[in-house]
Amino acid sequence: MKRGIIFDMDGVLIDAMPFHAEAMKLAIKEETNYEIDKKIIYILEGMPGSKLVKEIFKREKIGENIDDSIAKKISKRKKEIFKEIQNAKPIQGARELLDDLRNCSCLKLLVTGSAKQEIQSILNENIGSDKFDLVITGDDLEEGQGKPDPAPFQIALQRMNLSPSDAIVVENSPLGVEAAARAGLSYIIITEEKYLFRALILRQNLTKTKIRRRT
Repeated sequence: MKRGIIFDMDGVLIDAMPFHAEAMKLAIKEETNYEIDKKIIYILEGMPGSKLVKEIFKREKIGENIDDSIAKKISKRKKEIFKEIQNAKPIQGARELLDDLRNCSCLKLLVTGSAKQEIQSILNENIGSDKFDLVITGDDLEEGQGKPDPAPFQIALQRMNLSPSDAIVVENSPLGVEAAARAGLSYIIITEEKYLFRALILRQNLTKTKIRRRT
């Protein structure tokens, strides 16, 4: 029996990714006048700020060797825009699920790559941070430790004195799935986007997986 369940936030509990994607698109447009395809942001969901900007530049062929200062500037501006435009709501059924889990003796953990400042108000307005025994944000990580690095999950396990076999992860992004697998965790994937579904299928060989399409 599992002693802990680890939730991702964006796309699993709260529908904030459309605002993250739009904010990044606008921030890159302001700096480079380049119009990116927001699909790439969903595929790279969970990657930390400046690293995400650099990977987008590489994949969108904007530039292979973007300067660190530009990447940090775009990442900072993205956070500002996100704060201005976000109107995130809970994923349907998320509140009810967490309420049901109050009767479960297992630990409830939240692991997100977003900054603490970004998630505090969103989490409290939509779900409530009191639903979780532990919340790990991007602020708890060293630079570069965001997904697909297993560090976010490893830190959560360590702080709650859990082994990988004690917990299961609920994820929706390819990088989150990879991070869970690299941490030795089993996981459940929830997704409704066809291109994400295909990307996640490619990672099924990393560990035993359940994939569920949202309806």
